[in-house]
Amino acid sequence: MSTSKLTIISLLALLIYFNGNTQQAANEKTNFNALSEQFLRDIKNNKNTEEFQQILYNTSIDELEKSLITDAQKLAFWINVYNGYIQVILYKNPDLYKDRRDFFSEKQLPIAGEMVSFAKIEHGIIRKSQWPLGLGMVRKWFPNKFERRLRVDARDYRIHFALNCGAKDCPPVAIYEADRLNEQLNTGTKNYLTKTSTYNKTDNTAEVTALFNWFRGDFGCKKGVKQILADQGIIPSSKGITILYKNYDWTLDLDNWTNL
Repeated sequence: MSTSKLTIISLLALLIYFNGNTQQAANEKTNFNALSEQFLRDIKNNKNTEEFQQILYNTSIDELEKSLITDAQKLAFWINVYNGYIQVILYKNPDLYKDRRDFFSEKQLPIAGEMVSFAKIEHGIIRKSQWPLGLGMVRKWFPNKFERRLRVDARDYRIHFALNCGAKDCPPVAIYEADRLNEQLNTGTKNYLTKTSTYNKTDNTAEVTALFNWFRGDFGCKKGVKQILADQGIIPSSKGITILYKNYDWTLDLDNWTNL
């Protein structure tokens, strides 16, 4: 075989090789769920999380939207990110918690080239564009592009027993996985309500977390709250029960972890 023919064959082989690898790279998508899980593991083990923070900031809305397709993927990712950044930021500067209204509304999380607030993640993405002060009964009129493209398709009241805002009465931090999310949310809900609820048989009253009051629309209002409590075995029936809401302990309490 002549030298020129060998050269042509070699070039064709190289083109096929590089084209195949380029196509493979194009088809590979960042696993943001796995990254968010590692983010929390590193925080729990006191490791540096700068690499994750840079990856999340340098990604695009397009990449996040294409990677987080189902509500399970979205919820697992955003709960992990929310809970993780609570730990990262408040460990560095716990004094920020003295003004909680400003803390949660401040645009301080670098995500997809933007600075995003905890409120945006919780109420905009995880709760599907709910107005923060609307008790779960008033949606935002004009959510921005970031929120519209990344938010869940349906609200799930169980997220309130998964999000940890740093307070003593918050649910503990777990590492949520998309393929186990339903099981984890069920267990987390059961654990939290069992721990925080009390039922008095004598006067037929139940004292429960203030979360049920603040986000009443997410739970189906008082009727829905009673049904949830009955389903969880906290109260014997959803009929005839008086619901009382406990005061919420906002004392800063980091390092509150659990396994689900």
